[in-house]
Amino acid sequence: MDLQEYVDHFDSMTCIMSVEKNPDGSVGKICIEVGNKAYLSTFEKSDESQATMNDGNGFTPGLEYTQYLPRDLNFEHFIVASAVEKKPMHAYIHPERFPIWFNIFSLPLNIDDPDKYYCTYTQELSSEANTEQMTNLSAKATSQVLQTCIKLRGSTNFLKTMDEIIHDIRVTCEASYCCVMLTDFKEKTCRLLSEDIAEGGSQRSLKNYLDDSFINYAKSWLETIDGSNCLVIRNDEDMNEVKLRNPNWYRSLKSAEVNSIVLFPLQYNGETVGFIWATNFDTKDTDHIKETLELTTFFIASEIANYQLLQRLEMLSSTDLLTGVLNRNAMNNRVLRMVSGRERAPQSIGIVFADLNGLKPINDNEGHNAGDCLLKEAALILKLSFEGCEIYRAGGDEFVIVALDKPKNELEKIVEKIRQDSSKPENVSFAIGFYYDDKGGDIRAAMREADALMYEDKKQYYDRFPESRRK
Repeated sequence: MDLQEYVDHFDSMTCIMSVEKNPDGSVGKICIEVGNKAYLSTFEKSDESQATMNDGNGFTPGLEYTQYLPRDLNFEHFIVASAVEKKPMHAYIHPERFPIWFNIFSLPLNIDDPDKYYCTYTQELSSEANTEQMTNLSAKATSQVLQTCIKLRGSTNFLKTMDEIIHDIRVTCEASYCCVMLTDFKEKTCRLLSEDIAEGGSQRSLKNYLDDSFINYAKSWLETIDGSNCLVIRNDEDMNEVKLRNPNWYRSLKSAEVNSIVLFPLQYNGETVGFIWATNFDTKDTDHIKETLELTTFFIASEIANYQLLQRLEMLSSTDLLTGVLNRNAMNNRVLRMVSGRERAPQSIGIVFADLNGLKPINDNEGHNAGDCLLKEAALILKLSFEGCEIYRAGGDEFVIVALDKPKNELEKIVEKIRQDSSKPENVSFAIGFYYDDKGGDIRAAMREADALMYEDKKQYYDRFPESRRK
């Protein structure tokens, strides 16, 4: 067969790819044998390709594809599935390193060659996403993506729904572990949104690994993916590529007994809002898993972005403008979310009521500007003391601190220090009530107990300083 003559019959950008046959039955180099004029013109128009294209010597038939493009494991899996496994392949993708969408096809070619397998590779490019192409999936993948969309759009409890979806994805992948992690690269923070672990599996919760430095791992994943839309590691050969690109992550994966992983960045409006991944998945079903997750993650990223937007809007409407802490409306909403089950119940609840002593005499004798300054100073003391806790201005001179899953002894030390500092006349003074529930019970009951204890402390303050009593 004259490969050049064959490929020239295609109007779309098309080339013939070959996969080298190794004596041990494995596969070797993946090469571009020939390309039609439309396909080769894409190299000429791509600055990235020009920079790496055969050392600037133009196209030479039969060279390894990495002479023209950066190595891409997803592309290699796609070509091997078609050429070696004889599968017709299709994908509709948007690699991060290109500002365009790729509609790609590959068909196996039955060419009698003892040294190579062959397939066609055709691509169509567009600057905007084509929804018809995005939904051009197998019936099995379409059904699973549709189920996810129905759950997302019909949800009244986003966190609970995400738990269900992540469980479904783990089961679909037959993986030992699956999770979604949210990232904010500007603030250099990341947090676990949802995870699902197979019963009896060896995988541990991401909570065991998350710390302030974990965002650096997440950033390195983008570099490892290198502009592709995902990373699929199926075997030791793929894992060796991770070892070359990201040795620290490779060591982490091996120590966690991860032998395979499919990882997708969650992209929305050009920003990475998080990652979704499944480990130790069924590698025999890789093509279906990748096809399903490519579209599923598109919808998940969109819903996460909407969820975060609503959270930001809520934050803007829930801040006390004078002190910068959260306001009473935010506190009421927080309590409502917890008692209604819209948020996961914490393992422990610590509540501190801190009532600012002496505000009324300051307002009466020195004016409200002086009283405002005292309130700001009081809020700053509480923010510095209860770092990592939620601080609310519940009333004129009353603050409430909500400490979830914080050690009791740690909170007791902070409360005791504030009490000691409050006993000195020159310091900002608080009446303090502290209540701790190590069973993570009803937050309303905990607040009532803390409030009652605060009034006992306030009574003692008035007994010592009767001139400060409200009139």
